[in-house]
Amino acid sequence: MAAISLRKGNTRLPPEVNRVLYVRNLPFNISSEEMYDIFGKYGAIRQIRIGTNKDTRGTAFVVYEDIYDAKTAVDHLSGFNVANRYLIVLYYQQAKMGKKFDQRKKEEEIAKMQEKYGVSTKDK
Repeated sequence: MAAISLRKGNTRLPPEVNRVLYVRNLPFNISSEEMYDIFGKYGAIRQIRIGTNKDTRGTAFVVYEDIYDAKTAVDHLSGFNVANRYLIVLYYQQAKMGKKFDQRKKEEEIAKMQEKYGVSTKDK
């Protein structure tokens, strides 16, 4: 136990490291039990949320109790092969996730305005 606390005390983590992981490229039929088996090897898990609707299938959020467990999981599971799919494990970053949705909303608004005013973006 002393070795673990020393490791945690001396390690300075990059600012993007946090307890919440965003996992992509999951098999669509993966169960929560399988997720706990895969990610539970690296520490205590607080919560796993698996995407179920059309836009979020193949993704999940994994929340660890400890930030160092999350870092170990990212280091070991990025590129891990599950059912012939290589996992993409990233630290969840709220700012980047919000930008994706904002961009999509803006594109939809522009398309609606183009239809409303009869503007075409195609070259004549």
